[in-house]
Amino acid sequence: MVIREKNQQLDEIIRCAQTYSMSTGILVMLINSKGEVLYSTDEEGCSFCRKSSCLMGDRLNCKQAHIYGSYQAERFGGKYVFFCKLGLTHWVSPVPLGENEKGALIAGPVLMLDPDDFLFEDILSKNLTQNQIEELKSEIDKIMVVSPEKVDQLSNLLFITAAYIANQGKQYMADERLKLEQQSDISSYIHYIKTMGGDESSLDDYPIEKERELLALISSGDTQGARRVLNEILGAILLKSGVRFEIVKARVLELIVVLSRAALEGGADINQIFGLNYKYLNEINSFETVEDMSAWLSKILARFSECVFDLKDVKNADVIYKSLDYISKNYMRKITLEEVAAAVYLSPSYFSKVFKEATGTNFVTYLNKYRISVAKKLLMDNSIDIIDVSNLVGYEDQSYFSKIFKKMTGTTPGKFRETRGKIEWIRTNGG
Repeated sequence: MVIREKNQQLDEIIRCAQTYSMSTGILVMLINSKGEVLYSTDEEGCSFCRKSSCLMGDRLNCKQAHIYGSYQAERFGGKYVFFCKLGLTHWVSPVPLGENEKGALIAGPVLMLDPDDFLFEDILSKNLTQNQIEELKSEIDKIMVVSPEKVDQLSNLLFITAAYIANQGKQYMADERLKLEQQSDISSYIHYIKTMGGDESSLDDYPIEKERELLALISSGDTQGARRVLNEILGAILLKSGVRFEIVKARVLELIVVLSRAALEGGADINQIFGLNYKYLNEINSFETVEDMSAWLSKILARFSECVFDLKDVKNADVIYKSLDYISKNYMRKITLEEVAAAVYLSPSYFSKVFKEATGTNFVTYLNKYRISVAKKLLMDNSIDIIDVSNLVGYEDQSYFSKIFKKMTGTTPGKFRETRGKIEWIRTNGG
């Protein structure tokens, strides 16, 4: 019965994915919580991605990028737009796969702007040779270019599709079944303590050894083992408290702190865990029965366990592409490292570190390099005064602009305009 229901739900998800893909022309994939592709509307997938995968192999880390995107979608209300390591845009919404299983629909890839060789080469040069980059360039033109506004609407549409799939009635039945299984496990443990586990007076103290075992299991990512130990702790609490609701609630609050600490020790993101903690501590007062609160705590355990993933590289790639996108949209005015760091929710010091690791240069140098690349294009238009070019690319002081321009190109803006860039070309290529 459960298998048939699961197959029916999977068929429904596939039908919805096909409808979305045919309506939008965008490839859609269904993944499970491990990032494994269960279905794709195009079996061969994106030719650019296939080529990149052949060249970069495990360094591309698509699976982890998909997992990262799906976790962020859960965190931000059911939808999320993210960049992969290659700078391609995807959007994702979570969907239930069946009883106590989660997956996600991922749409993309697309480009939100026309292919930008400057940004493209800067990132890929850390992983590929120039010849390999040229091979990829021949494939990038095959990727659909979609405006940021349309990407936002396509993300909304995928979210609506996922919400339809979720079907609250089926989810309710799954939650009820999980709750019954948990209560059965708790009752079995209480029965064991009373009949085979020795004197109940051994429970006068809080089961600290069980708590330590729980911490170790969560830190190692063993959700199944952690759930078993959590149910044993709940059983001990219920037996000791006599099912007095307020006492149980107090113990559950303590357990939430324990679970969050275990997730942090396992390497989870501190901001994400604190955000979840705040949410859960506000939710606890909505429960009226021990059974509902216990089932809720089991879900918290699963969520914290899922946070124990090494997604650092994928997260940083997403952050870097979003910061580069921010620069491309704001270079014409005064922007600071602190401003861009705030836009991607990182501290300035940490953002500075990951930015240099990813691009091979510091933030200010990259910003100047980007501005000068735009300035060179503007200088080809004789109708624009050099002082206006300076202002258009974010330099209020023309003399400073000229100094940076000469440092980057080897010539002044005026000479560059006079020679139409030939001096720089000769200096760069020789002859």
